[in-house]
Amino acid sequence: MGEPAENAVVDPGLDEQIKKLTSEKIEGVITKVLTEETAARLDVYMRTCVHCGLCAEACHYCLSHDKDPRFSPVGKVKQTLWEILRRKGKVEPEFIRECARIAFTECNVCRRCSMYCPFGIDIAYLLLVVRRICSLLGVVPQYLQDTVNSHAVTSNQMWVKQDEWIDTLQWQEEDTQDEIKDARIPLDKEGAEIMYSVIGPEPKFLAQLLGNIAFIMNVAGIDWTMPSFDGWDNSNMAMYSGDCESRARIERTHDEAAFKLKVKKIVMGECGHAFRGAVYDGPKGLGWKEPPVPLIHAIQFYYELIRDGKVKIVKKFEGPVTVQDPCNVVRGRGLGKMLRYIMRAVCEDFRDVSPRFEHNYCCGAGGGVINCGPSWKSARVKGNSVKAEQLKATGAKVIITPCHNCHSGIEDIINYYKLGMHVKFFSEILVNAMEIPEELKV
Repeated sequence: MGEPAENAVVDPGLDEQIKKLTSEKIEGVITKVLTEETAARLDVYMRTCVHCGLCAEACHYCLSHDKDPRFSPVGKVKQTLWEILRRKGKVEPEFIRECARIAFTECNVCRRCSMYCPFGIDIAYLLLVVRRICSLLGVVPQYLQDTVNSHAVTSNQMWVKQDEWIDTLQWQEEDTQDEIKDARIPLDKEGAEIMYSVIGPEPKFLAQLLGNIAFIMNVAGIDWTMPSFDGWDNSNMAMYSGDCESRARIERTHDEAAFKLKVKKIVMGECGHAFRGAVYDGPKGLGWKEPPVPLIHAIQFYYELIRDGKVKIVKKFEGPVTVQDPCNVVRGRGLGKMLRYIMRAVCEDFRDVSPRFEHNYCCGAGGGVINCGPSWKSARVKGNSVKAEQLKATGAKVIITPCHNCHSGIEDIINYYKLGMHVKFFSEILVNAMEIPEELKV
C-alpha cells in the first residue's frame, strides 16, 4: 500500500492532521464506529465477501489502471477496512492517511461494483465506513472539508450570503423578462405546488441555470417558488466527507424550508449528489424511510413536462449528441429511460453510450472526489480513461450531463484526453428547443 513517490500529493487535510493523532485516539474512534455505528451490516458484508474479484470489472479506476488489483473495489477494502479489522484498530497515523487517500480519492462510492458482486455487497458502504473513521479523526482532504465547513456555517457550500442569493435570483428574473413577458422567480410563496431546489455553484458560478429554470417554469405555467432563506442548497458534501452529524442537519434544513413554504413537492435541479442526499442517504440519517416532502429530480420533471405537453418542442438540437447517466439518479433511482425520452425529444442526432443506464461508467467526479480539490485532479482523470474511450466511441460533439459533478468531471476528461467535445446541462438544450407561446413573447 502507498502512493508512488512521483505521484505523491501534498494535502494539509491529510498530512498535517495525522500529526495530531495518537494511537489511543485512533483506536478509540475505530472502536466507537465499529461497535456503535456499523452493527450487523458491516459484519455480514465482511464475512460474505469471498475475494472473487468480480467487482474489479466494474470499477473505472481499476479498468483505467490495466486492472491493477490495488485499484479494484475489493483491493481498496483490503488495504483499508480489512486491515483495520485485522489489527483491531491498532494502526498508526500514516496508515490512516493512506486510508483517507484511498477512500476519498480513489472511490466515487458510485455503487457500480455492487452490481457485479455475486452477493450484492454494498462495497461503497464499506469505503464510506473508512471515510467516517477518517472524518472523526479529522483526516479529510482539505478542499472537501472546507466545503463541509461552508455548509455548516452558511447552509450552502459556496459561502453565498443571503443578500447575494436574493440578488442573483432577481438578476436572473430580470434577464428572463427580456424573453418572457412578466416572468417571475417567486420567492417564499406559501402553498406553491413546487419548491425548486438547487446547489451552491449555481448562484456562485452558473447563474444562467437559474435563468433557464425560470424560463421553463414560466413558459410551462408552473406554480412554483424558491426560498430566500437557508435550505435552498442541498448539495450536502458532508454526506461524502463522513460527517454524519452535519449531513443530517443539512437535510433537515432543506426539508424544513419545504415545510415552512407548505409546498406539495420539491423538484431537485440537475444534481445527482443533492438528489441522493435528499431522497435516500439523508432521510435514513434522520431515521426516515422516505423524504417527508415528495421529491423528484429534474430529469423526471422535464420528462413529465414534455410528455404532458406543458412545453412543446419546435426546434431540435442538430449536432451529434450523447448523454451521461448520473450514478445517483440512474443507477440509484432508475431514471435512465426518462433521460433517453427527453434526449430524443429535443435532440435530432442522439447517439447513446455503451454501456448505458445503470451499467454506465461513473464520471469520476462524484462521491466527493472532485471536491477533494485541484491537487487530486491528475489522479482523478488518469483514473477514468475508460470514460474517455466510451465517450469518444459515440462520435458525438456534445455531451448532456444532467448533474453538476458529471458536468465538471467530464469537462476535465474532455480536456485531458483532448476529445474535442463540449458539455451542456439539459436545460441549456431545452430552452432553445421549446416554443414560447405568443402571449408570453416580449
